[in-house]
Amino acid sequence: MHLSSTHKIQGLIIKLHSLLFTSALLIFSSHSAFAQSVDFVEPKNGATVTSPFKVVFGVTGMTVKPAGDMTANSGHHHLLINSESIPNGVAVPADATHIHYGKGQTDTEVSLPPGKYKLTMQFANWAHQSYGPQLSKSIDVVVK
Repeated sequence: MHLSSTHKIQGLIIKLHSLLFTSALLIFSSHSAFAQSVDFVEPKNGATVTSPFKVVFGVTGMTVKPAGDMTANSGHHHLLINSESIPNGVAVPADATHIHYGKGQTDTEVSLPPGKYKLTMQFANWAHQSYGPQLSKSIDVVVK
């Protein structure tokens, strides 16, 4: 009888460990699913480049869609030259230093004269309204 009780307790302990492990995975997965960020895949911060140079945009936790597509948790990239991120909800201007990629592009070729530049990637919604600093990233590059 003692042996049977020991086996039951061991079985319960194994089930409890399995349940705790599964719960931890669910918590980790759901947290990761909501983590949203953008990053430059290319070039890297501090890079020296020759014009024209390739820029590759990365985004996590959001889906890239063309401007006008109102899908939740989606948007498109903007490249800001020597500019800060745009506040949340404010429309990204359209000019020579605020370049829109409203077709859903995830890479581009950029031509700049020689010099030092701050490149800021800004993710924005279907109406070009910025998601704010939390979905922007800045790097410094030198164009030779």
